[in-house]
Amino acid sequence: MTIRTILVDDEPLAIQGLELRLQEHEDVEIIDKCSNGREAIRAIKTHKPDLVFLDIQMPGFDGFSVVQGLMEVEPPLFVFVTAYSDHAIRAFEAQAMDYLMKPVEPSRLADTLDRVRQRLTEKRGVEEVEKLKEVLAEVAPNAADEMAAADGGEMASNRFEKLINIKDRGQIFRVDVDTIERIDAAGDYMCIYTGDNTLILRETMKDLEKRLDPRRFQRVHRSTIVNLDLVKQVKPHTNGECFLVLDSGASVKVSRSYRDVVARFVH
Repeated sequence: MTIRTILVDDEPLAIQGLELRLQEHEDVEIIDKCSNGREAIRAIKTHKPDLVFLDIQMPGFDGFSVVQGLMEVEPPLFVFVTAYSDHAIRAFEAQAMDYLMKPVEPSRLADTLDRVRQRLTEKRGVEEVEKLKEVLAEVAPNAADEMAAADGGEMASNRFEKLINIKDRGQIFRVDVDTIERIDAAGDYMCIYTGDNTLILRETMKDLEKRLDPRRFQRVHRSTIVNLDLVKQVKPHTNGECFLVLDSGASVKVSRSYRDVVARFVH
């Protein structure tokens, strides 16, 4: 697998230094180098790279403007490279793969590229399956239907988040969704409870639900989502309501409107 890469920085020495470090990674192919944001947007739209190393502070269009300028196309993976640490939170909010400080340390760069390889492998695997489905649909439609039925569950699972970036108290927390026990809504803020922490995420419940696998995360109340994998007991209550007891010992009420959620524990 070759990682087609573009470098973007207004400092020639910075590009040369990064290019030198990337030479140690044989699967990285540098297909273009840009000195400003406008050049970067044109190059990305033309070459459709896998990965872009992007400086943040540049004359004219800065790094965040480059990301915004690609909203109408499928974006590559971005790694921000900068001399300033105060942009880290915005970088992760822009869904950057990583945030590297200049001068880039070889070990940090290697770790970043490992994550890039993993993400690209997952993405290309999905693309190959889709191509195979298209071919099968033309030459063997019955086989295509069987394949779709067989892997429908797995493909659906891959659409949902596995990690969620949460900005809380001036820090970025990367939360594994498997560790999320429950989520409580408070207006446009979500209180996310993990086994050992409580974090605040500014997002509506409706939008957050779209990011989580509904086979595992279900709303049990107008303002509460529960990880069904972490339910260890169902306790009946009055008026058709009940309580779910979670692994942590927390007890969550299930309102009558969401009784179908409990049904899956009974059958």
